[in-house]
Amino acid sequence: MTEPDSQTAPTPKFAILAGISGLLLAGMVSGAALWIIAAITAGILLFVNFFLTNSWSRATVATRADADQELKIGSRLPIEVKVTNHSRIPVLWLLVEDLIPTWATIFNPPALQIEGDRVKVFLIGAGKTCSLNYEIKCNRRGYFQIGPTVMETGDLMGMYRRYRVGTQPHYITVLPNIVTLNSYEIGSRRPIGEIRMRDNIMDDPTRLRGIRQWQAGDPMRSVHWAATARTGTLHSKIYEPSSIIGATLILDLHTSSNPKNHEPVRSDLAITAAASIAHSLHDANEPFGLATNGRDAADRIRLEGWTGDHRVRDEARSSAAMSPENERLRPVIMAPERGPTHFKQMVRTLARMEISDGLTFAELLVECESQLSGETTLLVILQQCNAESMGALLDMQRRGRAVAVVINTHDINDYSRIAGPLIAAKIQTFHLASEDSIADVCRETLLR
Repeated sequence: MTEPDSQTAPTPKFAILAGISGLLLAGMVSGAALWIIAAITAGILLFVNFFLTNSWSRATVATRADADQELKIGSRLPIEVKVTNHSRIPVLWLLVEDLIPTWATIFNPPALQIEGDRVKVFLIGAGKTCSLNYEIKCNRRGYFQIGPTVMETGDLMGMYRRYRVGTQPHYITVLPNIVTLNSYEIGSRRPIGEIRMRDNIMDDPTRLRGIRQWQAGDPMRSVHWAATARTGTLHSKIYEPSSIIGATLILDLHTSSNPKNHEPVRSDLAITAAASIAHSLHDANEPFGLATNGRDAADRIRLEGWTGDHRVRDEARSSAAMSPENERLRPVIMAPERGPTHFKQMVRTLARMEISDGLTFAELLVECESQLSGETTLLVILQQCNAESMGALLDMQRRGRAVAVVINTHDINDYSRIAGPLIAAKIQTFHLASEDSIADVCRETLLR
C-alpha cells in the first residue's frame, strides 16, 4: 500500500498566485494587453505544472517482490523495486530511494554492505516500468528493516514537489554463526546424567569406575559379587559421579556493562557463543533456555513502527532509523526445552537481540529468578561485573543454584579481576577472548 500524497509548504505557490493576480489587475486597470497576456500565460503555466506534478505522483506505483527472509552471515540478498507509470503521460523525472537504517551501514565492515545504487532518478515513459536494483551483503547478525521506498517528483520549474512512500518495508533476519564445541563439561546440580563430575555429589550406578575392598559403611547393593567370589574377600563397586548438562543461558546486554568502544564486536561474540552452546546442547538432546535484558528488534519495530511524516525525504529516512533509547523493562525469557523447533526459535531470538538501557544485570536476575529452571545450570555471559552483579551471582550460588560464568573480555587482566571472587565462591568461570576460543570455552574448567 502507499501513503497518501503530501504537499510541501504552500507559501511559494500563494506568492506566485498573488503576483499573477496583481499583474492581471494592473493590466486591466491600465489597459496594457501585454501585461494581461503575461498574467494569463503565467497562470496557464502554473496550472500545467500543478497538473503534471499531481499526475506523475499518482500514476507511479512501486512494488517490491521480496518477502521477509532468514539469511546467514556472508549471504548476499538481491533487492529489486519496480516502478511503473500507469498514465499516458511520460514522467520526466522521479527520484526513488530505498531506505536502509543508518546504524546498519556504519562501522567497518558495516552490518549491511550495499553494493549498487539504492537511490536513482528515472525518466519513465507512458506505461513503462523501471527497476531499482542493488545487492546487500550481510556481514553481521541482526534484524534489519529494508525499505520503505520513498519517491519524489515535481515540475520542471521547481514550483511543486510531491513525496510518497512507494512500498512497505520488508525485514531480514541474519542468523549468528554457530561454532561446534569440542566439549561441553558444565554440569548442573541435578545428578545422574551424561557427564562425569569432579565432585562426588552422588554416584551414578550406570557408570562403573572400578572396584576396591569392602569397607565398613559400604551398602550391600554396591558389593561386587564376582570379584568377591573370585578372591574370597568382599569387594565394593566404585561409581563415577555424573550430572545432566542442561543450561539456561543468561545474556547481559545492558548499555552500562557493554561499553560502546567494544561494540559491536563483543556483543556479537556473546551472541555467537550463546548460539553455539545452545547448538551443542541441542545435539546432546538436553534442555536449554534463555534469559536476557536485551531488547528484541522485532518487538522494537512492532512498538515504534516505521510510519512518519513523509513530506520530505529526510523525515521519511529518519522514520526508518532505530530509536536510541528503550524504556522496555520486561526481560526476554525462553523456558528450557528440547528439540529442533525450540533451537530454531532461540537462534532467531538471539539474532534479533540488541543492547538495551532497560534492566541492569542485577535487576534481571531479581526479575526473572522465579522463572529460571532449578534443574539446569545458570550459564551467564557478561562483559563487566560490578559489585551489584557480583552480589547477585553469589546470592544465586548460596541459594543452591548451579552457576557458571563466561567472561567476555579480551584482556586477561580483566578476566582475572572478575573471575577471582567467583572462583573463591566455587563458581566455574571461563574466558571468552575471541571467536576462536568458543570451541573450547566450556571445557577449560576440567583442564585447569
